[in-house]
Amino acid sequence: MHNIALIPWLDPETIIAAAGPWALLVVCFIVFAETGLLVGFLLPGDTLLVISGLLTNTSNIFGVNIWIVALLIALSAFIGGEVGYYIGHKGGPAVFERKESGVFSVKNVERTNAFFERFGGLTIILARFVPIVRTFAPVAAGVGHMPWRRYTLYNLIGALLWGFGLVMLGYVIGFVPWIADIVTEYIDIILLVAVGGTALITLWHYFSERRKAKKAAAAGEDVVTDAVEAQELVLDPEVFDRGPEVGHHGDAPGDGRAGDTRPPL
Repeated sequence: MHNIALIPWLDPETIIAAAGPWALLVVCFIVFAETGLLVGFLLPGDTLLVISGLLTNTSNIFGVNIWIVALLIALSAFIGGEVGYYIGHKGGPAVFERKESGVFSVKNVERTNAFFERFGGLTIILARFVPIVRTFAPVAAGVGHMPWRRYTLYNLIGALLWGFGLVMLGYVIGFVPWIADIVTEYIDIILLVAVGGTALITLWHYFSERRKAKKAAAAGEDVVTDAVEAQELVLDPEVFDRGPEVGHHGDAPGDGRAGDTRPPL
């Protein structure tokens, strides 16, 4: 491995020595939080999984077999989905009763509901590949009392396709000679971009949403979701029994109707 010396503190051997067995645990926690906690949408997702698989191939960054890495990440995604459902199921509509901020936005819930209206229960699988929606879908399913057995089956399928699948995709990409050579040669730069870039994107998203919320409040808009409004965000149980709707090729997921981002009632 030929690491450039521009950023010696990001040398993989230094990082692994310092993190030890915690490196994989950190990745698993991030994956868990993306669907297990309502703030998870601020965390990295797809890119993190692909990079984890890629670095496992080129530098064995976690020190364990790729099958263990992929299965643990998939398990974390599955548990996160179950926790998100439990939070929604036990918390009910009150989960949505909160003030607009850099962390929570009712538009994110509406966007998730629109996916359910469009794809029915299969949203639990498809949402894994859609940032923000994958964070709120388990909670929305729990609040709407989607049948637990069906939810868990879809959650398991989604966790395997997303968590296990993307890690393995990154691992396979590592077998492409020129990609493997670049990663091996510039792994410290890649780590800097992965960590620093993720942090910058997360902070930008947080402060952007926070600024919008403050601007709306200053304009006198209602920025607090009360009990009545929260109840209106609860999905109809029959939505979870639907299959994907057809005939909406001109509408992007998240659009309830033309010129309106709210889901159809």
